[in-house]
Order: sequence, then C-alpha cells, then structure tokens
Amino acid sequence: MSRLDRITSNPGICHGQPVIRGMRYPVENLLELLASGMNIDEIIEDYPDLEHDDLLAALEFGALAAGQRRVVPLNAA
Repeated sequence: MSRLDRITSNPGICHGQPVIRGMRYPVENLLELLASGMNIDEIIEDYPDLEHDDLLAALEFGALAAGQRRVVPLNAA
C-alpha cells in the first residue's frame, strides 16, 4: 500500500520541496531525523502534527528517489 498521497509539493510552501500533507515538514528533514537514529515514535513526540504513516510515506519517497526513479508528488504545480 503506497502512502505517497501524503507527500505534496506547492511552490508557496517550502519553495516547492516535497512536504508532508501540505505542512511545513520537508520530506528531506524527516529522512535526516530518521538517518540520525531517531525512531518514528521519537519524531512524533517532538512533532505531534505528524502521524506514523507520514514517516512511512517519507521513507517510501526516499526509497523511490534512491532507486533513481523520478518521484513527483501527485499535486505538484
């Protein structure tokens, strides 16, 4: 089951970077937190606007990007 519908892009939010559900949480930053060793529960504790599936969506997005597939959020302007 894909969670990529949680990733959005809008030129007016974070300069068009892929973000979670239109909020100002860039996917890149969430991946950096995960890579630093934080787990999903710790991130949600620090950022209560986020949901478990948001972090899984960020991981899915990162996995697709790492596989050199072009990843474009569905609602990209």
